[in-house]
Amino acid sequence: MFDFINKPLGWVLENLADIFSGNFAIAVFAFTVLINVLLIPLNVKSQKSSVQQTRIKPKLDELKKRCGDDRQKFATESQKLYADEGVSMSPGCLPMLLRLVLMLCIYTVILSPLTYMSGVEKTHITNVTETVSKRLSDIKKEDKEKHKEYTELLNWKEGRSQELSIVGIIRNDEDVLKEVLTEKQYKKIKDDLSEIKAKDKESAINYTFITEKINLTETPKFSLDIFHEAQLIWIMPLLAFAAQMISGFFSMKMQKKINPDAPNMAAMMFGMPIFSLFIGFGFPAGVTFYWACSSLIGGIIQLGVQYFYGPHKMLSRERAKELAKQCDFEATQLKKFGN
Repeated sequence: MFDFINKPLGWVLENLADIFSGNFAIAVFAFTVLINVLLIPLNVKSQKSSVQQTRIKPKLDELKKRCGDDRQKFATESQKLYADEGVSMSPGCLPMLLRLVLMLCIYTVILSPLTYMSGVEKTHITNVTETVSKRLSDIKKEDKEKHKEYTELLNWKEGRSQELSIVGIIRNDEDVLKEVLTEKQYKKIKDDLSEIKAKDKESAINYTFITEKINLTETPKFSLDIFHEAQLIWIMPLLAFAAQMISGFFSMKMQKKINPDAPNMAAMMFGMPIFSLFIGFGFPAGVTFYWACSSLIGGIIQLGVQYFYGPHKMLSRERAKELAKQCDFEATQLKKFGN
């Protein structure tokens, strides 16, 4: 749907991977830094709009008291107030919408490296995905335990892009794939697998993180028996959880500092990291790693924006400009009277 955005993003990520010797993790980190730096103007614009809303809030509250229950009058008067003050009634909508679309595109690119980084044609990926999905669906009807075993071995999760799983299969688990598929089905996609392997080999992307035991194409499998079944790859959802906690904690502290009357966001501060931890066990580690990078880097940049463009500083600067204008006006008047 957004290929006109996805393809350029994929090109950037691919070239970053080339710069860092094919290391997917470092490329994702650098990519996240780059994107968040480019988004700073949008963050600043949203922050400035938010401050303008804060500036006129006392006037809006006073207007609401005067209008009472007359909503139509309040709507008319508030529109006039916004126009007089030069403040938009929907300040952050466009920046937020652009940011949301961009984040969805980045998520798609990270989840689909064969398409957007290795340059594999969609038809090859679709043929493999449909064949494996159909076979697993048939197995599920016959034997649910075997279906569970095979989906875990192939790192196959329905309802999302399978490209990171396909990378893992062609590199490490093609024998498992031969076992899962019928002979006819395997022959049907053999050429597709060959094309994918050739492109994957050409791009030479390294999907490991720090150690060979953490493979970003794999999906962490959670178990309550953490003493016997814990996996090193669990570090990825835990990393996303920690990044969200750190970012949320400092963001809440900054919000309280610049606006003591701001509502308590403690529930959200814990809610989002727990949500990230939960869904981190349902997505490939490469996606989870991106969430961690995005939370940490985005959080740091947002703290900087809030610090330099906080309500007190911005309102003080505006007040200083107003006083400077007033002084210039008075100086001009005194000069006239002096003459």
